[in-house]
Amino acid sequence: MRLRIPLALATAAAALAGCVTVQTATAAPAAARHRAGPEARQQHACSSSVAIRGWSDSLDKTTFRGLPVAGLSALAPDGHGRYVALSDRSALFTLDVARGPVPHARTVGAAPLADANGAPLDSEGLVVRRDGSRLVTSETEPSIGRYAADGTFTGERLPVPAMLRVEPDGRAQRNQTFEGLTAWRGGHRLTASMEGPLRGDGTDGAGRPLVRFQNWRLPKERQPGGQALPVAQWAYPVDDGLAVAEIAAAGDGRLLVLERGYDVATKANTIRLYLADPRRAGDVRDVARLHTGQGGVRPVRKTLLADLGDCPDLGAPNPSPQPNPLLDNIEAMAVAGRAHGRLELLLASDDNESAQQVTRLYRLAVRLPHP
Repeated sequence: MRLRIPLALATAAAALAGCVTVQTATAAPAAARHRAGPEARQQHACSSSVAIRGWSDSLDKTTFRGLPVAGLSALAPDGHGRYVALSDRSALFTLDVARGPVPHARTVGAAPLADANGAPLDSEGLVVRRDGSRLVTSETEPSIGRYAADGTFTGERLPVPAMLRVEPDGRAQRNQTFEGLTAWRGGHRLTASMEGPLRGDGTDGAGRPLVRFQNWRLPKERQPGGQALPVAQWAYPVDDGLAVAEIAAAGDGRLLVLERGYDVATKANTIRLYLADPRRAGDVRDVARLHTGQGGVRPVRKTLLADLGDCPDLGAPNPSPQPNPLLDNIEAMAVAGRAHGRLELLLASDDNESAQQVTRLYRLAVRLPHP
């Protein structure tokens, strides 16, 4: 969804113990960078679980072959050392991203997208499969379509449960549908997250709105004629006033969830990173109205990893008066690496092609709590 977004007011965060060497992020490659020792590493902590390693505005207000590299709503590794970035302006970009703490990037490829009728998509979620095909969500219907690497629609769409369709065909509210997408279990399970609740769904015991996460079992890439099958659906409690912007498989049966919001009065973005554990969640695909206490409604349990408003700003500028100038409308998230029980995340913000916002890449180091 094209939005400005969150206000973040948590307590000052502790150091991320044992975090890899941190390097100060810069807005341009020519800007000064330095390596930091233990004291500086502590200053880079957002919480006891998360540290900001660096940021880069190298993609901001750039174009590639006439296409604005803007409106970035999803990121995914392509399996060949690069990343695919999805623009909600119906385009795919291939990025070379520096491996160091500062995620300096350059665009090396682009492919426009269209639906079966040749119309542009409101594209929000992305998964790159092992065979190189791209699964892309469109928030309009919503839908999930399969595309070749060059952006050609293959004609394949995943079946979407009726209740998740936009009103009046279903109960989904416009611009509140498939915002996040991730694959796990070796690529054979797909999960899409609704951005907001369905009309008529309620809250959990803490008063948090319940949004639905839909799962599919995917056929093997080499299985001709295989069909994706909708399976379990989960209820996820999103913080009041926020929305689910993105999800990513953590690699152990849990999910990373990015929640965001925007306070118009204070012009502040709130970006929170949660770890969600769905392994004991109830299957709610046959539950018409979600309310805690109703039979079968056992929401996903979640743990706050960090409110990114508590990260040090690392000297980042911002064209709008953010309480933390590091933040902008962060929509995209990808797991960039796993080592020694820690994850490296790459995030990207959607500038909405506005002079008052910025396309920014972020690199985070995350230590997950034990299940």
